[in-house]
Amino acid sequence: MAMLRPLADSTFLRTYMLMALALVATFSLALAGFAMVDQVRREHYREQLAEAPMLLLVSQLAEQPEEARPSWLSQHSDRWDIGLRVGEVEHFSLNYFERSRLADGRVLITPRGERGWRLLKRLPGEPLLLEAELRGLSEQQLRGLAESLGEWLADESLRVARVEALSRTALPVTLTDRPPEVLDSGQLARLYQGEVILRLQPENWALSAYLQLRHDVGAAQWVQIGPVTAFEPMPLSLSLLLLVAMLVVLAATIYLIVRGVEARMARLELAATRIAGGHLDTRVKVESGDFLGRLGMAFNGMATQVQSLLRAQQEMIRAVSHELRTPVARIRFAVQMVEDMTDSEPVRRQLSGVDADIEELNGLIDEILTYARLGSDQAQGTELALEPVECRALAGRVVEALAPLHRHLELSLVPGEEIEIPAEPRYLQRALQNLVANACRHADTRVRIALYRDSRSVRVDIEDDGPGVPEKHRQEIFKPFARLDDSRTRRSGGYGLGLSIVQKIMVSHAGSIMVDDSPTLGGARFSLLLPAPAMSIKQA
Repeated sequence: MAMLRPLADSTFLRTYMLMALALVATFSLALAGFAMVDQVRREHYREQLAEAPMLLLVSQLAEQPEEARPSWLSQHSDRWDIGLRVGEVEHFSLNYFERSRLADGRVLITPRGERGWRLLKRLPGEPLLLEAELRGLSEQQLRGLAESLGEWLADESLRVARVEALSRTALPVTLTDRPPEVLDSGQLARLYQGEVILRLQPENWALSAYLQLRHDVGAAQWVQIGPVTAFEPMPLSLSLLLLVAMLVVLAATIYLIVRGVEARMARLELAATRIAGGHLDTRVKVESGDFLGRLGMAFNGMATQVQSLLRAQQEMIRAVSHELRTPVARIRFAVQMVEDMTDSEPVRRQLSGVDADIEELNGLIDEILTYARLGSDQAQGTELALEPVECRALAGRVVEALAPLHRHLELSLVPGEEIEIPAEPRYLQRALQNLVANACRHADTRVRIALYRDSRSVRVDIEDDGPGVPEKHRQEIFKPFARLDDSRTRRSGGYGLGLSIVQKIMVSHAGSIMVDDSPTLGGARFSLLLPAPAMSIKQA
């Protein structure tokens, strides 16, 4: 159990172990496959090699009367140098498959010792089996086969039919009317004298036997037995095929193992991406207690903690902002009372300044409440209620609202076709209004708004001819209460929350905001990127 604990808790160790086991199993399977194929081919070769001799023996034995069979068996045992005997099927210990093979007329071969075999074949039409015990293959057995074949083919009326029956086996038997041309004169002379001639073919390690048959009328025929080829090992093409199959199995096994780990890591990546996009309610499904399972649990705990902290922070900000409204209202009421009770012009000027500060404080409270509300929705995973919004009309309303407040600026909306996207209209207008107001505060003479659309997104550009935003500060300006100390100073106004609110609104719409240099006006260019469904363009 102590050894299994690290394996159960370590994903990568378990992966490596599984890959190693898969490799060992695949190679073991390949070796077993090679051995099995060779064994099957070897048994098939033996069965084919023994088919013709056993067919010859059982055919000759079946033609013998019952009382002559013992002497025939003894005679052919000496001729063939093998042990022959006959017995009933019930006297042999055979299983179902062996009985089925014998019933089909096939030869049954079983090994006996290191170099011996037992051959069994059923006599045609009889419940008897011929058993042949071989201690090895020799030249005498091939000569005995040829001599027995010559005796069996002595009957001229049955010769052709019997040769055809033997030719259906794996041992070739050929009957010709001309002497073999491959034999030399000495071999032919011995062949004419009735000897069995054996010829070895070294090019393929094959052995053939030749003998002469005579007709009663004097015409001769010749029989060729073989060539009998030696057993060949598995060919290279088959070996390569098995190797390719082994590699395919190994590749598939490793792929399935790695794919499981990759799929779990992909789910973690997707959850992290969703949380980074503002969906803090996203959690990872934990399937086990290994490394990746523990990583998923830690990830879920982190997401829960971040969501809880963010929710608590937003609730605190919202509560503080609400609580500030009461004393601010009391201060404004007191200022108005003092203003009504005095006629001193200096006092009225001071009270007017206090009233302006109170108004600015109210604006700051509104900004904080909006920021807190967006953060709370993000922490709780609240989805916005989206509806079709015509972007150009929305931008036109923003321009109409802000143009009277900045009469010294040229505030323009670039003409073009209407663009409709799904959005929360109140939040989207707030984001656009914040950006246009920010551009008006820093522009010298011009502010320009342009809308663009491609197949996947809508882009709204707000450009000005002011000093722009230095590249090193382009990420900091989106932080709450962040304001630059150079060109965009505190004298320009604002509370430092406008751009943070815009960024949160974009995140809640699955969009983004970017800032760079304006190529047309030379100042800053803020770009809102929003996803857009297909076919959402209307003609203006």
